[in-house]
Amino acid sequence: MDRAIPKSRWNKKRILTIGGIAGVAGLAIASYVLTSGKSKLNVETDRITISEVKNGTFQEFIPVNGVVLPITTIYLDALEGGRVEEKYVEDGAIMKKDQPILRLSNTDLALNLLSQQSNVYNTLTQMQIARNAAQQNTVTKLNQMTDVESQLKEAERIYKLDKSLYEQKAIGLQEFKKAENDYNYYLEKEKLTEQILKQDSATNAQQLEQARQSYESSQSALGLYKKKEGDLIVRAPVDGQLTSLDAERGQNKNKGERLGQIDVLSGFKVRVDVDEHYISRIYTGLMGEFTFANKDYKLKITKVYTQVTNGRFQVDMEFTGEVPQGIRRGQTLQIRLALSDETQALLLAKGGFYQQTGGNWVFKVSESGNTAYKVDIQLGRQNPDYYEVLQGLKPGDKVVTSSYENYGNMQELVLNK
Repeated sequence: MDRAIPKSRWNKKRILTIGGIAGVAGLAIASYVLTSGKSKLNVETDRITISEVKNGTFQEFIPVNGVVLPITTIYLDALEGGRVEEKYVEDGAIMKKDQPILRLSNTDLALNLLSQQSNVYNTLTQMQIARNAAQQNTVTKLNQMTDVESQLKEAERIYKLDKSLYEQKAIGLQEFKKAENDYNYYLEKEKLTEQILKQDSATNAQQLEQARQSYESSQSALGLYKKKEGDLIVRAPVDGQLTSLDAERGQNKNKGERLGQIDVLSGFKVRVDVDEHYISRIYTGLMGEFTFANKDYKLKITKVYTQVTNGRFQVDMEFTGEVPQGIRRGQTLQIRLALSDETQALLLAKGGFYQQTGGNWVFKVSESGNTAYKVDIQLGRQNPDYYEVLQGLKPGDKVVTSSYENYGNMQELVLNK
């Protein structure tokens, strides 16, 4: 009896078909993994920098350079032009107020001085002549007044006598009228003489006052010329150190030309250059700090010069508290200029990663320390040492902070120790 043989479900054709499908699926999965999965890169840990995120004190500041200057500088300009005849001191000398520095000569000024002196003498002579003439004129008028008064008294005597005689019928009317007319004439003449004397006195006084004013004016002009002559000797206006003296014997200096300067040695300030990017954030009262001879010193902004030149503007800073011993004019200081107060913040050390990420993401090291993967972050303020972390990291996290330039689009770093 024949026995029925059951038909196998896994024939060769079916196995080949299933194998082909599985192969295609495997290729698809592999392709997906290779194209859409995390791309990795092996990195040697001794070639990168790993920094730990930590809580700490944060202050936003910028590094700037400042030059030490005297707190007060007075410039020496030529008040009068002339030729340098003598130099009494050299550049760098310590000066006392009014101590002579150099002497100029000016021929035109000397001639003008002589001319003005002659003018003063002439004016004085004319004033004396006018005074003598006025006195003589006054004497003449007084003599005339005396004569008139004498004539008036005589006319009055005769008038009174003739009047009495006329009343007694001792003389005629014509003789009496003549005496009366003479008396009235001299009476009017006296009034006129008094008026002339007053006018003459007023005129003389006015002429003398004009002569006096002219003389005083010429004296003032002479004093001005003498002062100009005195200005040919350049003197120290205050106690201090003479610097930048630019004058040699035989040189001609124009009026107003800069000759040098006097640095008052009572203290120092620091002139600082700041990038114009920070101009809206710089104001008087901001503090700075620098290190000198292994010791920290503080400065405060006292003046802001808002004029921008070559992309920079300047501020003046003065020392608060102790002034460094041995500091000198012209010395350059590296200053940390604070733009904010000290606050507590989450800090991440600065590094080359920022150039590639703009601070939007970083490679964060895994807990095992074997890999580092991309995480999105948000950074805030910064100073030369740290970034302020606002989001994406917590204290204790470790981050690759060296440059990402060679990482391309890698999603994960395999850290090889």
